[in-house]
Amino acid sequence: MPNYCQLTGSRPRSGNSVSHSNRRTRRWFRPNLQKKRYFLQSEGRWVRLTLSARAIKIIDRRGLEKAVAEMRRRGERI
Repeated sequence: MPNYCQLTGSRPRSGNSVSHSNRRTRRWFRPNLQKKRYFLQSEGRWVRLTLSARAIKIIDRRGLEKAVAEMRRRGERI
């Protein structure tokens, strides 16, 4: 499973946790990744994608075909 969103490309980022006393400790901000299966009508097959919750909403709005075309233009293997 890739550790990034295949549509938006969002990856884990590092930053600081800041306490009330303003002490800083290192932490990770991880995207909300989900594995999702879609039926790709043009190819007549199922594809399994690792997507962030935001990317799932983007696919709902734009449609799967446009999202897959965008991923392939960027060089993502599906």
